[in-house]
Amino acid sequence: MKKKSFVLLLFSGLLLFGCTQKKSDQPAVAISADGIDRTVLPIKEPVRPTYKELDVRDATPPPPMFKVEAPKGAPNVVVILIDDMGFGVSELFGGPIATPTMDKLGNNGLKYNCFHTTALCAPTRMALLSGYNHHSNNMGVITEAATTFPGYTGVRPQTITPMAEVLRQNGYNTAQFGKCHEVPPWELSSNGPQDRWPTRSGFEKFYGFLGGETNEWAPTIYDGVTLVEPPKDPNYHFTTDMTNQAIAWVKSQKSLQPDKPFFIYYAPGATHAPHHVAPEWIAKYKGKFDQGWDKVREETLERQKKLGIVPENTQLAPKPADIKDWATLSADEKKLFTRQMEVYAGFAEQTDYEIGRLISAIEDLGVLDNTLIFFIAGDNGASAEGQMNGMYQEMTYFSGVPETVPDMLKHYNEWGSPSTYPHFSAGWAVAMDAPFSYTKQVASDFGGTRNAMVVYWPEKIKAKGELRTQFGHVIDIAPTVYEVTSIPAPKIVNGIVQDPIEGTSLAYTFNDAAAPEKHTVQYFEMFGNRGVYQDGWYARTIHRLPWGQPKGPLQDDKWDLYNTKEDFSLANDLAANDPEKLKEMQDLFMAEAEKYHVLPIDDRVLERTNAALVGRPVLLGDRTSVTYYQGMKALGVDIFIDLRSIAYAITADVVVKANGNGVIVCQGGRFGGLSLYLKNGKPAFTYNYLGMESTDVMASQPLKPGKYEIVYDFKYDGGGPGKGGIGTITIDGNKVAEKRIERTQPGIFSVDDLADIGVDDGTWVANYGTSSEFNGEIGKVTIEQKK
Repeated sequence: MKKKSFVLLLFSGLLLFGCTQKKSDQPAVAISADGIDRTVLPIKEPVRPTYKELDVRDATPPPPMFKVEAPKGAPNVVVILIDDMGFGVSELFGGPIATPTMDKLGNNGLKYNCFHTTALCAPTRMALLSGYNHHSNNMGVITEAATTFPGYTGVRPQTITPMAEVLRQNGYNTAQFGKCHEVPPWELSSNGPQDRWPTRSGFEKFYGFLGGETNEWAPTIYDGVTLVEPPKDPNYHFTTDMTNQAIAWVKSQKSLQPDKPFFIYYAPGATHAPHHVAPEWIAKYKGKFDQGWDKVREETLERQKKLGIVPENTQLAPKPADIKDWATLSADEKKLFTRQMEVYAGFAEQTDYEIGRLISAIEDLGVLDNTLIFFIAGDNGASAEGQMNGMYQEMTYFSGVPETVPDMLKHYNEWGSPSTYPHFSAGWAVAMDAPFSYTKQVASDFGGTRNAMVVYWPEKIKAKGELRTQFGHVIDIAPTVYEVTSIPAPKIVNGIVQDPIEGTSLAYTFNDAAAPEKHTVQYFEMFGNRGVYQDGWYARTIHRLPWGQPKGPLQDDKWDLYNTKEDFSLANDLAANDPEKLKEMQDLFMAEAEKYHVLPIDDRVLERTNAALVGRPVLLGDRTSVTYYQGMKALGVDIFIDLRSIAYAITADVVVKANGNGVIVCQGGRFGGLSLYLKNGKPAFTYNYLGMESTDVMASQPLKPGKYEIVYDFKYDGGGPGKGGIGTITIDGNKVAEKRIERTQPGIFSVDDLADIGVDDGTWVANYGTSSEFNGEIGKVTIEQKK
């Protein structure tokens, strides 16, 4: 055999192997109706002709310039993903919270009551936007807990291409608004790499935040890859802002390219903590939850039955033993907890309202009929990460500082305002996941993974308000989009053979309520909680709860067995009755886990936030000294040098002007942080402990205009994390201030209030006066860790 023929044969064999190693249920589409092979991206442009003519006037003009157009009639696509909203939240699915936009779409489209997510935010988002399982995407957990094991690195493999990129290369305009949380923390800098930022992952437009949550009143926002300031509006709220941006974008898109379909991914930070919303939304729910979470669960299940959302024989699954009965709570506990729920409810309804504004804008443009909308109410179940009492400010969790009911009651009237960063009690999370037992993070219970979904497409879906009960999963969204747009999942992208799509299109359910289920097997895993579904059977083990430690070694976990066709809420364990079936299902889980890079399982949580412990990359590597310059901003936890529980020195070369004022360097914000600054000419350092107490180290005399070396030196007490120390300020070697700081935060200051040089963007660590911007010049700021 000739060498060239052998190479071609070998390559063809590799392609065949690469495209058949995993089962795919997506319909085969090779050459589309317009004669274009869309399975290889980018789509190849025609060969350019050559000419012999000297004068262009003598030459035959070439064909029109090559451009890729979407298949004829391809719909616009809008994917709406709410954060941390449980199955039992929306009134459409029997919940206690008004969601008129979701109601309107669901009553004129389809409601899915057996749709599932991964039980955690970033894994769900990666799976949704690709059509592949979260471990296949190397997103087995959130990016901040990535490790070096396959399935958990936080870095999307080259063999998987995001849906947005596939659509973009097939003639769509694409835009993302809101939360991302798919970028590894060591890539969260303006230096890059930015391969996994939204605008490098298929979205032509991105307006939102990159992390896992945001302060709705003072977010860190990127427009594309550019850090931007939020609008200066006293009534500013991020969900409103991102909706304004989405409306402006879709109007522009239809103005400039009306014949081109669009793909919008709308993913607000709501209803993830912090629960931030204006008072008028909260007021709507005053007194609506006084009956408590036990009664709310019961009322929700009754409404779900009356609406036909769940079968009539559905039982309320057992409440976790750790959740107190409402009747046993003190008056103060009831007062605080009802307020927490009122704020959450207002937050959820406001989010639905903003979604309604976007839908109305699309309708006003006259293109709603051929717009396919997926409204997914939750990227997981409601969150119990507020622990048993809830939190006035969520960062206390990361420092292991419990908040007491009496302390939180001091913030009762301001709960949900800019002066709080709140979360609700785990009891409400369980109630918002009714009729199931558990919550977000518990991937083995449907309370963590079963989310309400509505699909709306007037031009093609003729049913109005019908229920669909077929099993579905977040990995099914991309293949559904591919089928209805006549765009295939690519086989080769940029010369790299792609893994076969892992989800199953849901299009078969659109106009056939009785269609046999096609997604028949699906594994679940998060933090050691694991389960597997097959043809109505479900086996699972509860390994770890959001408010506790693992129950024991993974190999000792007790497994349950359920027949979901007869037991919607997983209330009746059949394991003792059918041990053979249980063993069969356990073996199936292990086979799926090996296939999709779930193994080996890692059940550590806080330990995995320590990059050095798990071998995760850190941008700074093992450097103990870093020099920063004026204008560097939004430096994340893995980008800024770590100053937790350690001695350090900050040395700043500055030029001070008259009445010197402003920040030299800061990290964190109102709810915890540190800042070196000038105030009325006086050098000062503030350590803000969790927004609860601040220590100011300040010189007694202002500096005259001139050039100075300002040094802040912190001598840490040692003896473990979170201890105190002595802070000293020197000017050109002369001590001007010194004070003891009694305690420091062992955990992070903030997810969203990051480190800045020359300004304090977002909320402020300290009171700087009228402006945080440094009004002099900063030559450089060197920060050095000390032993």
